[in-house]
Amino acid sequence: MPIRPGWLTPTGQTRQTTRMTALGAGTPADAFTSRSGILPGSADGTYRVSGLSLTSSGPMTATVHAGRALVQGRPEQGAYPVALDGDTVLAFGDGDPLNPRIDLVVLRVYDDDSDDLARHEAVLEVVVGQAKAAPVAPPVPAASLALFTVRVKPGASAGTGGIDWAKDVTDLRTTIASVGGILPVYNNAGVPGAYPGQYQDNDVAHHLQRWSGTGWVAYPREIGGIAPQGALSVGGYPGQYREHNGVLQRWNGTGWAAYQPPVESETLTTGAVALANWAVTSYEARRTRGGVCSMAVVLNRTGPQVDANSAGNIVDEPLCTLPAGWRPAVSMDAMASDGYGDGSAWISAGGQVTLRTWVSNGALVNGRNLRVSATYILP
Repeated sequence: MPIRPGWLTPTGQTRQTTRMTALGAGTPADAFTSRSGILPGSADGTYRVSGLSLTSSGPMTATVHAGRALVQGRPEQGAYPVALDGDTVLAFGDGDPLNPRIDLVVLRVYDDDSDDLARHEAVLEVVVGQAKAAPVAPPVPAASLALFTVRVKPGASAGTGGIDWAKDVTDLRTTIASVGGILPVYNNAGVPGAYPGQYQDNDVAHHLQRWSGTGWVAYPREIGGIAPQGALSVGGYPGQYREHNGVLQRWNGTGWAAYQPPVESETLTTGAVALANWAVTSYEARRTRGGVCSMAVVLNRTGPQVDANSAGNIVDEPLCTLPAGWRPAVSMDAMASDGYGDGSAWISAGGQVTLRTWVSNGALVNGRNLRVSATYILP
């Protein structure tokens, strides 16, 4: 079956060839060139791309099936419409005895007017790779559209089982669409757009995308909505949000920054109740919505003096109770000081503050103010 290139041969282009290669497709790559690619579609609409597909036809042979494509040459050459109007069998050489290799299947255009290779035709070619321990695919020839890579294992031949067609073939085909058309993405989701307002249907991300001029943006995009993972690489406006690896990010105009919401908090200055021999002078507390509380209570000694021994021991001295909702989740120690000495207070989960130790040979003197402060997690 012939491969029909449009507007390539110097003479003899038939009306049938002209009809078959009138693709009406050209996805711009820039102002003067088009992307190389395959027209999408399948007979029943099930598959995104069926043209120029590859299936096994033997241990060392494969069949490339019919399809239509556009192959861009150098800018001055233009883009060549090509139609393969029937299935074509390709043969692969036997494997190297020691090392694997990677062969490249391409749709290649020869145009003697541009390449001086004395040919005017389009062909399917197997570009043979170099056998080595870590093989790589050979470079794509000029005026060619890469279709597949095929890994040929060491010693592969028709007699040894040949190529593992289920595992060692990589699909490189990409799609094209006419200017203004929505491009059905196939192996080319990351290719930049050609103009702001271009659209593509991203089958992996399952949404329509619009090229913003700097990146593909999910469309429609509700103002104020949070873009899902992978939908945005560049923000559309300062204050836009996106989900990124479990972290909420905000676009600040030049980059994405992890969003730190303002800390919501409330304060309280009443509610601490003094116990015997003490009077509350002041009480200040601040708690966040996240459940962290910082508090400081100042108490004046109204009862008799309490003396600490040389070890700093005193009889536990109840000071006050804290208001409900502002008490620690579990009992904890806090710092206490009157400017002359210091000690340790204990705050129970029930909210009672009790002084338990004091400075060695120090005293709690009538009329002095004692300050207790702590930060803790709320229940």
